Amino acid sequence: MNNQRQQKPTLTGQRFKTRKRDEKERFDPSQFQESIVQGLNQSGSDLDAVAKFLDSSGAKLDYRRYAESLFDILVAGGMLAPGGTLSEDMICTEFCVFKAQEDMETMQAYAQVFNKLIRRYKYLEKGFEEEIKKLLLFLKGFTESERNKLAMLTGILLANGNISASILSSLFNENVVKEGVSACFAVKLFKSWLSEKDINSVAGSLRKVGMDNRLLELFPANKRSSEHFSKYFNDAGLKELSDFAKNQQSIGTRKELQKEIEDLMSRGDTLKDIITYTREEMKKSNISEQTMVGMIWSSVMSSVEWNKKEELVAEQAIKHLKQYSPLLKAFTSQGFSELTLLLKIQEYCYDNIHFMKAFQKIVVLLYKADVLSEEAILKWYTEAHQPKGKGFFLEQMKTFVEWLKHAEEESESEEEEAD
Repeated sequence: MNNQRQQKPTLTGQRFKTRKRDEKERFDPSQFQESIVQGLNQSGSDLDAVAKFLDSSGAKLDYRRYAESLFDILVAGGMLAPGGTLSEDMICTEFCVFKAQEDMETMQAYAQVFNKLIRRYKYLEKGFEEEIKKLLLFLKGFTESERNKLAMLTGILLANGNISASILSSLFNENVVKEGVSACFAVKLFKSWLSEKDINSVAGSLRKVGMDNRLLELFPANKRSSEHFSKYFNDAGLKELSDFAKNQQSIGTRKELQKEIEDLMSRGDTLKDIITYTREEMKKSNISEQTMVGMIWSSVMSSVEWNKKEELVAEQAIKHLKQYSPLLKAFTSQGFSELTLLLKIQEYCYDNIHFMKAFQKIVVLLYKADVLSEEAILKWYTEAHQPKGKGFFLEQMKTFVEWLKHAEEESESEEEEAD
């Protein structure tokens, strides 16, 4: 037996040298700023040289990590502290948007610099949009001239599609709204945007991100009305924008009214009450009878769950429309209103395939209920119909129209004999 104690194994730590690529690089925006500022100072006011410098520097400098610093420098000349003031402990450049000339030509040239940079480094796209949102929140910290340049630049960038109209949400922030900064900035921005694109293009961009119904939010709550908006932007020479906002407000009002009519129907209110309420709202909102009858048709047709079988839906539609024909009659006192209703029926039957064969039955029902006159039906048949399903619907109506014409001729003949 071995009396000697067996030596216990010992664990000795082994140090591994950290690979260079595994070392986390320290966040140092000051060194990045020095490099960018130096390059901008060397390029000077030659924006083509600036664009080339930024293009080549992306391979050496970490744009992805320092995107915010990069855009701060290009716009304001240096890194911005919260509120929009320049950081005092860092060097700045005079060659930036805020120090440039205050005119559209110069801002268009700067827009091209940003455009080239983002096209070259696609990953900067999101960061650039976030930067613009941030700058709009800092508007109070900038001078009037700086705000004007930023507004012109932003309008051009929106027109070029470099940024989304969703950035405008920053202008609805209470801090920039309450002192009138947002509205004043918006005037310059929209003038710039509309100098590059027409109102239809601008409206499309606003609708795409749900900003079309929010423009009144540029004003404080006590001035947030269509009248004030119209006057403010009309006086600023932006009638197109004023008219667009007014139209959007009207669309919003009509949507709310249509929903209310649908709610009255679903609650089972009497037709008399629905007609009274609708007439009051129609007058209050200055809605024409032609527009109103189209809204009522949509409300009537959306207030029921339709049968999916074509052979049953026509019968269901006739029964349903018979119930609501007095409501439609109350808003077809004019020939144009009747024609509007006929076009709405044609469009609905075309868009909902199960109703294609029900068109003639619906028209005949409404004729018998004195909602549609023979004059309106004949006018629709001969000249005022839509292209949608034209051949199919005209063929359906052929026999009934011939009967109407024959009845009209007989009536005229009887009148002549009586004379």
